[in-house]
Amino acid sequence: MNELGAVIAIARRGTFRAAAIDLGMSTTALSHAIGKLEASLGVRLFNRTTRSVALTEAGKLFVEQVGPALQDIHGALDAVRSQRETPSGTIRINAAPFAARAILSPLVIEFVRRYPDMNVDLVTEGRLVDVVAEGFDLGVRVAGLVPTDMIAVPLGRPQRHAIVGSADYFARHEKPRVPPDLFEHRCIRVRLPDGALFRWRLEKDGETVQIDVQGPLILDEASLARTAVLENIGIGYFMEQSVLADIEAGRLIRVLEDWTPPYPGLCLYYPGRRNLSAGVKAFLALAREMAQSHRSPRLAE
Repeated sequence: MNELGAVIAIARRGTFRAAAIDLGMSTTALSHAIGKLEASLGVRLFNRTTRSVALTEAGKLFVEQVGPALQDIHGALDAVRSQRETPSGTIRINAAPFAARAILSPLVIEFVRRYPDMNVDLVTEGRLVDVVAEGFDLGVRVAGLVPTDMIAVPLGRPQRHAIVGSADYFARHEKPRVPPDLFEHRCIRVRLPDGALFRWRLEKDGETVQIDVQGPLILDEASLARTAVLENIGIGYFMEQSVLADIEAGRLIRVLEDWTPPYPGLCLYYPGRRNLSAGVKAFLALAREMAQSHRSPRLAE
């Protein structure tokens, strides 16, 4: 089972090192396990160089045939474990970086306090991944990005965007009052995980506009964009929680607030066809408890 799972992990992650981290073993031990399996099968499953790892034709056939069977086996094991009164094991969660910060405290931290036999492996990625294919139990994304074939559990709190600039910047530039005014400003542009440039979305009284802003910087991480705005380079478009402390402290000034209404917030999601382990069930129950008690996770400052 360990050797079979190792092949799937390497195929999924693309490198021995990343797969070894997921499996909680050394790269050397993983390489030895794969070598032992290949020797017993009499075929190579991977073509390995110093820079890359790729499945051979035999490896591709192996993954296609063994992958679904392993999922069924793990599903059966999870079904049995779900009968335990005290959850144990590991939950793997994939989340956008800001979403991970949102659920870390109190949801994840409260969970590991309540269930000391449980571990949480929280992985952050900007791109939207297939949680089943990538071996995750749960995903966390804003409601609009949850795949339609998944079961979503709302975390309660709506989200908002905020358009902000520094006091020094607005001392030298007139504040925008309507969306077209943004074309007169230096804006921090953001590149999405798929390579496309993000267009700022604004909405008011049923009217929605998307602005392809212009500016001197293109960045792919919100914390970098925040630094650029604080350094008076231009205006930025952020999740409200990531700049709320700056707004309250007067470091940043919010504009066009009436054009950034709340929208459905974060959701946990998971495949409905999978048998849920006792740990996943407990995590979902805690998330629902927090949402119902209006103590939904808030993004860490």
